[in-house]
Amino acid sequence: MGEYKVDSVKLDKLASYIEGLEHAEGDLINILREAQEIFGHLPAEVQLFVARKLGIPAAKVYGVATFYSYFTMQQRGKHIISVCLGTACFVKGADKIVEEFRKQLNIHDGTTTSDGMYTLDSIRCVGACGLAPVVIVDGKVHGRVKPEDVSAIIKEIGSEEPAEQTLIKQNMQ
Repeated sequence: MGEYKVDSVKLDKLASYIEGLEHAEGDLINILREAQEIFGHLPAEVQLFVARKLGIPAAKVYGVATFYSYFTMQQRGKHIISVCLGTACFVKGADKIVEEFRKQLNIHDGTTTSDGMYTLDSIRCVGACGLAPVVIVDGKVHGRVKPEDVSAIIKEIGSEEPAEQTLIKQNMQ
């Protein structure tokens, strides 16, 4: 496995996962999900490794990896900040919230800060329209967010009390 330019320990972990599957080729999506969990993204070397392990064309692996929006080929930050731009959120000012995250983190949508801490994404409706505008940080929902809440969200990422609890309490009063 020395021919790949990625962490060999992580490749061994992925190989063990694949070998533990009964019908590995039929589980390509699950394998890619596991690979992304292990590596944080799906670099070309990992896709090639999966293709070789399954005995399928690399183009098939790439096709699946690029078809599903869940998969990413770019390294993501330690914290993923997703701002909903669905209709309800947009009408209630989500575009201003995205702009505030851009300014404070000095990044654009779909990119990661230079220190690898934050990735900013704009996403479509998350189905929480009653809490619009919505920001999701590391899977946790922040409702009724205002641009002035952005600095608190950034500051509280990783703190003991999740920011959404504080923000929802403040905004529901």
